[in-house]
Amino acid sequence: MDSNLAVEALGALAHEHRLAIYRMLVEHGPTGLPAGTIAERLTMPPSSLTFHLQHLQRAGLIGQRRVGRQLIYAADFARMNALVGFLTENCCARDGCSLADRQDSAT
Repeated sequence: MDSNLAVEALGALAHEHRLAIYRMLVEHGPTGLPAGTIAERLTMPPSSLTFHLQHLQRAGLIGQRRVGRQLIYAADFARMNALVGFLTENCCARDGCSLADRQDSAT
């Protein structure tokens, strides 16, 4: 993942409602959730939800599919993993230790 894509993804997540939506979709896995269910669980008006879903979609963090009359949204786990990888790819590089060494010493 390049820096521009990471900035776009992090920017999309840098809002309370979008972060809540994204975390909910990650929790529900690849099957995702219908837009109506997301709106209901977050007590969010449909127009506001649409705005936030579109922002997450433009950043490539979620996908959308149609099932009958419903729009189902799901996290894009490949993009999520790419973002996490981008954030951690140089972890501990200057200390001369690996991430595993840091995690072992924290426990």
